[in-house]
Amino acid sequence: MTERGRKWWVRLAVLAVAGLAALSAWERYGANHGNEGIASGNGRIEAVEIDVATKVAGRIVEISVREGDFVTAGQVVARMDTEVLEAQRRQAEAQLQQARSAAATARSQLAQREAEKAAAIATVHQREAELDVAEKRSRRSAALATRGAGSQQDADEHRGLVLSASAGVSAARAQVAAADAAIATAQSQVSGAESSITAAQSSVERIQADIADSALKAPRAGRVQYRVAEVGEVLGAGGRVLNLIDLSDVYMTFFLPTAAAGRVALGAEVRLVLDAAPDYVVPAEVSFVASEAQFTPKTVETASEREKLMFRVRARIPIELLQRHITQVKTGLPGMAHVKLDPGVPWPERLERNLVR
Repeated sequence: MTERGRKWWVRLAVLAVAGLAALSAWERYGANHGNEGIASGNGRIEAVEIDVATKVAGRIVEISVREGDFVTAGQVVARMDTEVLEAQRRQAEAQLQQARSAAATARSQLAQREAEKAAAIATVHQREAELDVAEKRSRRSAALATRGAGSQQDADEHRGLVLSASAGVSAARAQVAAADAAIATAQSQVSGAESSITAAQSSVERIQADIADSALKAPRAGRVQYRVAEVGEVLGAGGRVLNLIDLSDVYMTFFLPTAAAGRVALGAEVRLVLDAAPDYVVPAEVSFVASEAQFTPKTVETASEREKLMFRVRARIPIELLQRHITQVKTGLPGMAHVKLDPGVPWPERLERNLVR
């Protein structure tokens, strides 16, 4: 055989092996064995990611978890330096105490002004009584002077006493008005002091909340994926410290053509076969179908062009299943998703074998 003939046979053998491999892969992952009620698509395991970040700027003093650790909701995973916040809280507490002292002083002054008003009102009553007596004496003296039984001088003196008593009543009433004004001022001071107490109390509570938020907690149960920052680093407000994966919300995102996506119902059964574990089948259900197509051509005019439209579908793995196999859950793994388009169509035997439960 010539050299050229040997090369030809080698190429033919390579093509035959590649064809057999492609056929085997199609039969294992892609084909539905003539079952028109099941569609398949390539996808990747994903999960909800959560960033644990700082609320206020500061220095990291402790990170208590490592990459790969499992955490529970509310668990403290890192701490920020609170020295400055502690100083601010002490200052705010001192201002609160000052506001309370000022309020107590203002209330004491208000009570004093109210007592002064009561005394002024009593004085008014006294002066009015004196005026009443003076007016009666003046009337009797004037009557006696008219009949010649009394002197005109006495009548004039008694008339002067009436005028003096009337002036005393006016002065006493002015003191009551002044007391009312002083009470209003004192009440305003009390209101201002109480507002200062509220403001100072709010400052203490705000700083205390910042101190509490300096203990960074996991918002959900999950697994630490990345330590974005390290102990000693200074971060601004909103600086990321850790990245968590919520292992209670794990799903595969895959794509289906228009004809298949239009028949997929929310809640439809799905079987997932991962490349890393092809002998096991993971049950799931459709939780989302995109309303807009991906990979859309600029113009869609023919049936063949419409077949290029692909819709994103999400198949969610049951929480109970995830909890039973929590240590084996990994994101980023590629695989195939097989979804039922017709609920009445049975699953082929290859998708019922080794079903993970």
